[in-house]
Amino acid sequence: MSDYAHPEVLVSSEWLAEHLTDPEVRIVEVDVDTAAYDAGHIPGAVAWSWKTDLSDAVRRDITPWYQFESLLTRSGIQPKTTIVIYGDNNNWFAAWAFWQLKIYRHADVRLLNGGRKKWLLEGRELTNEIPQSKPAQYPAPREDFSIRAYLADVQAAVKARSKDLVDVRSPQEFSGEILAPPGLPETCQRGGHIPHARNIPWGKTANEDGTFKTADEIKAIYDAEGVTGNRAIISYCRIGERSSHSWFVLKYLLGYHNVVNYDGSWTEWGNLVGAPVERTARSQAA
Repeated sequence: MSDYAHPEVLVSSEWLAEHLTDPEVRIVEVDVDTAAYDAGHIPGAVAWSWKTDLSDAVRRDITPWYQFESLLTRSGIQPKTTIVIYGDNNNWFAAWAFWQLKIYRHADVRLLNGGRKKWLLEGRELTNEIPQSKPAQYPAPREDFSIRAYLADVQAAVKARSKDLVDVRSPQEFSGEILAPPGLPETCQRGGHIPHARNIPWGKTANEDGTFKTADEIKAIYDAEGVTGNRAIISYCRIGERSSHSWFVLKYLLGYHNVVNYDGSWTEWGNLVGAPVERTARSQAA
């Protein structure tokens, strides 16, 4: 993993297997399928639900600090804790949790390279035992919203054509053929994409075993669409979770400095009165 700009944000399954009982490490599982944890999880891992722990359903927002603090303290996490996050679907929602932890400035957050998929493929240990975490203390941080894009930021970027907009959804969503992936309810009134956006599906950066492709392979994917890191980048998807994965890839694996995640994404833009929408024929595989 030394070819990445920041290899320290990834851990291998071998490394994690050796640190399962390390008191300085807390393992967190965040899945698309929130029932996966109960079917067996990495020993010592706690479960965070993207539906309840990582989102404010009333305000349509990320979890506010007072709720996030409760999540951290009951998970036994302190500011100096090393947090290793993993999940199903190539770490889709695990990356979203990573992004939120960085908004709240947790210093040492890492993803398990390959996530739940690779751990299972290797036949590594699973358990149904739920760990008992000793409640910790977590002082309120200064939030870092510089890694988050809001609607006004995107509107300004579209008007000035000053930034690279990366739509990480499937080609079918990008073209407007479908409004959301099958089985996922958060939707919008219109299909299509934000004007001038490039379609680079988030899953293109993952190998068959769920691990990330090499830095050279990832760079070639983005270079082919004209996204080289020479301009600021805004990634978006439908509700911000897949674009967190691409934000992680761009910022930490490729080392591009000015990358933000627009978590309002298509459920905001696609419902916005008066917002321009583009629709194009599907031209590439997912």
